[in-house]
Amino acid sequence: MRIPRFYESQPMRTGEEITLSDTVVQHVSRSLRMRPGDTLRLFNGDGKEYSASLTAVEKRSARAHITDEHHPSTETDLKVSIGQTLSRGERMDFAVQKSTEMGVSHITPLFSERCEVKLPPERQQKRIHHWQQIAISACEQSGRVTPPEISSPDTLKNWIASQNAELKLVLHHHSEQPLQEMVRPASVALLIGPEGGLTEDEVELAIQHGFKPLTLGPRVMRTETAPIAALTLLNYLWGDLG
Repeated sequence: MRIPRFYESQPMRTGEEITLSDTVVQHVSRSLRMRPGDTLRLFNGDGKEYSASLTAVEKRSARAHITDEHHPSTETDLKVSIGQTLSRGERMDFAVQKSTEMGVSHITPLFSERCEVKLPPERQQKRIHHWQQIAISACEQSGRVTPPEISSPDTLKNWIASQNAELKLVLHHHSEQPLQEMVRPASVALLIGPEGGLTEDEVELAIQHGFKPLTLGPRVMRTETAPIAALTLLNYLWGDLG
């Protein structure tokens, strides 16, 4: 039987007993109906995974004894930061979830010329929290121990100018150099456009800041599909896939 796995933001050390957070208690007590003595795995973003045994389970509280800790090999050495132009409905949620499963390190939601999403400042913090929870759930499912950082939404222009990765790529239908011929980088910045695509001016601005055009083949992908395909290729060539 698979051992349940949860994100617990507090510090943990082997031999300590901790009080679990309300979010974890909801799963442990109400959803899974776990009992004292049952085992679970916890992570808090410090790169480790902690084995634990429940010592007390109540309706609204639970405690666990940390029995062991280790460093699982579920984080890729290739650091990829994505500038993902905001999309409508659940498409952005899907992009965050699947990019997390594929090992992304950093996601910045972007506003571009053809972006149709309006996200006023007073709603941004709520959306960031929502995306963080999606990323945490994806980490719980996939075995990752370090959730990706999700930044506040920014303009495409600002994000392009702020990137200093060893390799910077913009998804575009024209690519002068195949990905496999590029020098292996330790870090990648990946710019992904909206449903209507990036404008020629935006692509040119990215190129002026050192981005290289990258095409993923002859078919046009949706904005939420593109990061999955790109991350798969990047991790196959230079990360921990294959």
